[in-house]
Amino acid sequence: MTTTPDSSQPVRSLEIEITFDVDADTSLPEWTALEGVAAVEGPELRDLDARYVDLASMTLGRAGYAVRRRTGGPDEGWHIKGPKGAEGGRIEQHWPLGDGDAPPLGLVHAISAVEPRAGATGALVPIARIRNARHAYLLRDAAGGAIAEFVDDHVIAEDLLRGVETRWREWEFELGSAAPTDLDDRVELLSAATDIALAAGARRARSDSKLARALGA
Repeated sequence: MTTTPDSSQPVRSLEIEITFDVDADTSLPEWTALEGVAAVEGPELRDLDARYVDLASMTLGRAGYAVRRRTGGPDEGWHIKGPKGAEGGRIEQHWPLGDGDAPPLGLVHAISAVEPRAGATGALVPIARIRNARHAYLLRDAAGGAIAEFVDDHVIAEDLLRGVETRWREWEFELGSAAPTDLDDRVELLSAATDIALAAGARRARSDSKLARALGA
């Protein structure tokens, strides 16, 4: 892939979430049972289409990075997700879509810091496509703040290296701007959310991410 002349700085965010595998007919949890949740807003329907790239050697993936171009949803654009850190969170960097399907120069510079070969023309190759019919819900506190976003995902994934398609349903529970800032309180909130999801029939996710599952990991 070539690059576009876009050196804008990315928007950075910390993503702290838990993920669950669910059957096709599993009913949604009752999130008002979670302490602090006064209202559940949604669903907002999002049609997401993400195309992931890496070096042919999968160097970025083995180092814990995921690089994608995603359309649909409020954060459509180019993303780099970093390795999991403390609390299990991942730093995500986000650039606008731009014109065409070439990655922005700022993104290429960022991944070149991880793997210098990634900056070469044509070094990044398509590895997976993940389409997702997402139903998104906001869990709000009494003041209207977003404690978390809960999403019900219906996924169609293509491993472009093996030519394999898989389909599954999963839930994600991601902390929002009104989530506790204290580490112990966050852990308690995530633990309580896990209990509610498991009681509704979910299972702990068998893969670390959609990309990992798409690629058979």
